[in-house]
Amino acid sequence: MRLEQPDRGFTLIEILVVLAIFAIIVTTIFGSFHAVFNTVAPLREDQDLYEMAKDCLDRMIVDLESVHVSLPPEYRPPGLNDPPDPYRIFGETTPVENALFGRLSFAGLAHVSLGKTRREGIAGITYYVQSSNDEQFVLRRSDRLYPHEPFSENETDPILCEYVRKLSFKYYDHEGSDYDRWDSDADDFDHATPRAVGIALEVGTADRWILLETTVALPVFRKKVE
Repeated sequence: MRLEQPDRGFTLIEILVVLAIFAIIVTTIFGSFHAVFNTVAPLREDQDLYEMAKDCLDRMIVDLESVHVSLPPEYRPPGLNDPPDPYRIFGETTPVENALFGRLSFAGLAHVSLGKTRREGIAGITYYVQSSNDEQFVLRRSDRLYPHEPFSENETDPILCEYVRKLSFKYYDHEGSDYDRWDSDADDFDHATPRAVGIALEVGTADRWILLETTVALPVFRKKVE
């Protein structure tokens, strides 16, 4: 005759072992989620920086591809007391706080719409960097319809890009030589305009930044004027 064994519950040791295994699994799962979230946030920041810098470069490309240049015989080198050519291309490096940034001025037919205002005509366009209130640098775009006043910085000018760490321009002549500055009214450049303009834009913080570079071939240019 076989006796039935009574049902036996879990012992305290078995329960503790199960709880320990469950705790390890839960800790592993939450650790994985934490690692994923810590990775996604920086990637999103990098994507935001890239999109901002790309949009800025796209705007500059559109502007430079609409450049307006005065050509001979309309253009004549200015005399000693003559005003500068209103359509000249002028690029230089300027100090802002404790840093150096490129500044570029030229005339163009592209405009940024401000509200419902539609703007047409030749404008004096200037890219320049300013220090912002949070000790960062912003890139602004000045757009002054011709006949326009001489350029001056204005805090109402639209901001193209924030967190600017570097902005520099390279100017290429007809032989492919590059320069850090340009003045199409100057004897040093034979009153010619550059054939192309290179742009280097770096945005971000001390921990995360992104650098984008491009070169824009100008659709119109002025050769050397004797």
